[in-house]
Amino acid sequence: MKISARNVFEGTISALSSGPVSAEVEVSTAGGDKLVATITQGSVASLGLTVGKPVVALIKASNVMVMTDATGVKLSARNCLAGTVKKLVQGPVSAEVIIALPGGAEVFASITRDATTELGIKEGAPATAVIKASSVIIGVKS
Repeated sequence: MKISARNVFEGTISALSSGPVSAEVEVSTAGGDKLVATITQGSVASLGLTVGKPVVALIKASNVMVMTDATGVKLSARNCLAGTVKKLVQGPVSAEVIIALPGGAEVFASITRDATTELGIKEGAPATAVIKASSVIIGVKS
């Protein structure tokens, strides 16, 4: 399968918390990163999700926010992946930011060009990818 989502993380389910309507799925990658997804109970059942099951977590680059200074910041977003800006590609309106994580994975973010200037985003600088749990799609290989 080919998809347009730039962020594809393979891992296993390390925790699964169920509620009456939705569930919280924690995915641990081989590099040690953790992602949390919020999905419906129907999706948990139809995908046969259980702790230890291999899954793929997908996130569109446009659903990734970038933060450069987390000092004193508390967020409701469950996924805050700290790393270093590996590459910055500026376009006339938008920019692509690639953040290298300590475990070897990369996160792609698509943000406005103005935001890169306002945040002082530069290659080699620290940055955090911020992703809401509701923006993470879980898939299984058939």
